[in-house]
Amino acid sequence: MKTNIALIGFMGVGKTAVGKALAGRLGKEFVEVDALIEREAGKTIPAIFKEDGETAFRELETEITGQVSRKKNAVIACGGGVVLNQVNIDRLRQENRIVCLMASPEIIIKRASRRAGSRPLLDVADMAPEVTRLLKIREPAGWPSPEPKASPNRADRS
Repeated sequence: MKTNIALIGFMGVGKTAVGKALAGRLGKEFVEVDALIEREAGKTIPAIFKEDGETAFRELETEITGQVSRKKNAVIACGGGVVLNQVNIDRLRQENRIVCLMASPEIIIKRASRRAGSRPLLDVADMAPEVTRLLKIREPAGWPSPEPKASPNRADRS
């Protein structure tokens, strides 16, 4: 039986906030993939992107996702780009119920703006076209989820 819940979705949709709340409510361990990547690399995600590049980051993301996907009784907040690599999704599907969180581009931009500099892919002069572009790139990946998709927009406590 799958005892984990893996939250996927674009950056800024609320995976961490929802994940912490859900883990607390269900009495499960909360695991944040991005935090584990930073710990493994010994630097922040923006520093990984700047110093090592996106490819190195994605390799770490795949490694860490593989490790956490085998946990038991956890809520896992995956990185926003985890869907870009089918290996990640295949690993997650083995032991996890996957739930895709969604938010409107406007909410994503609002949330990302509050954390300027912490999201390397959105470190651009005008976030709106970049968010739209990235969402379109990731949409074919289908935010693969055999389980429900959820919109935590109600939880936007901006």
